[in-house]
Amino acid sequence: MMKRWSTILMCAAVVGVTIGSNAEVAKKPTFFKDVAPIFQENCQLCHRTLGANFGGMVAPMALTTYAEVRPWAKAIAKQVSDKKMPPWSATPASHGQFRNERVLSDDEIATIVKWVEQGASRGNPKDAPSPVHFPGENTGWQIGTPDLIVDMGADYFVEDDVEDIYVDFQTTFTSEQLPKDRWLKSVEFKGGSPAVHHVIARPLGGMAPGYDPVNYADGFGAKLKEGTEVNWNMHYHKESGAGTGVWDRTQAGIVFWPKGAEIDHIITTESLGSFRFSIPAGVADYGDQVKFTFLEDALLVAFNPHMHLRGKYAKYTAIYPDGKQEVLLDVPEYDFNWQITYTYTEPKMVPKGTVIQFDAGWDNSANNTANPDPTKAVHWGRPTTDEMMFGWMRYTSVAEHNIIVGQEGTD
Repeated sequence: MMKRWSTILMCAAVVGVTIGSNAEVAKKPTFFKDVAPIFQENCQLCHRTLGANFGGMVAPMALTTYAEVRPWAKAIAKQVSDKKMPPWSATPASHGQFRNERVLSDDEIATIVKWVEQGASRGNPKDAPSPVHFPGENTGWQIGTPDLIVDMGADYFVEDDVEDIYVDFQTTFTSEQLPKDRWLKSVEFKGGSPAVHHVIARPLGGMAPGYDPVNYADGFGAKLKEGTEVNWNMHYHKESGAGTGVWDRTQAGIVFWPKGAEIDHIITTESLGSFRFSIPAGVADYGDQVKFTFLEDALLVAFNPHMHLRGKYAKYTAIYPDGKQEVLLDVPEYDFNWQITYTYTEPKMVPKGTVIQFDAGWDNSANNTANPDPTKAVHWGRPTTDEMMFGWMRYTSVAEHNIIVGQEGTD
């Protein structure tokens, strides 16, 4: 098994090195022939009518037609040349390793910039690529039509005078909703109002700005047991004032693995969290560190660093039993508004005894424009104006469980 995963990962690494665009930049790029294909591939999942909602982050405009794109041409060129869009915070060292990577090639950036500099030509509509269909465009769910939709159990009104508040709810799966244990394939959350900042709904998962839905690969899953209680930790954040109050009833859509599906690897989540840090007032670079040791051979599935407004950087490093170290994920400029989950295209195998070291840092100085109060020492706390440190990590064992969904004796 270890040899199998090592071979797969070696191939993935080679592919990652060779990924890139070999196409030449057109001398006179046009929208239909040269720019529209780039937008289809990299932008339109969000930038379209009823585009994807990534944990509350919704694109402010559609980029599907020339008429929609043209007024934004100069702004688009600046965003892509500054590499602010598409949103992706990892360094190029991990290029090609994560399946949800959102990065434009140098040629794609050059094509867009050149197109704008030359006047943003429309071109011939006959050169346009065929329309594409995106997940959820008919159902409103990126995961497809859910097998089950649950919510936090009550309508909640976020009052006018509220700016930042945490509210907890608890629900239990009824026998009608979950008559027997089921295996999770996909989970997606939908905030019931713009005031929803993030949700932690154990054991289903959660949602924060920039989150993708959870979609487990073939052979991977997590068991949801009948009668499971779900703890909904709801974080609301909005501007306060008369008329700003909103109702909320956040939902989660669930897709289960069907009968006969094979589950070889059961997903486990580790928080790599720290609660005892104390960030001095005015300090521009303050860090903390958490370590986790694997007691068996494991497959790394995904990482998701989480901090608040003062978050500055995050890094995951593997320290192997022979002493060698490997940076698995480096996020040098953490963005509170895009809390990306970095999901491996192929799970990464690490041997028993490997230590995962999670380093995170904060900027509590006045130079941090997002800092609500640089004169204040900051500790762990739930409000946005306090801080957190979590290095969420999904993993599973290399050893296979050989579970067949619905088959007695294995399920």
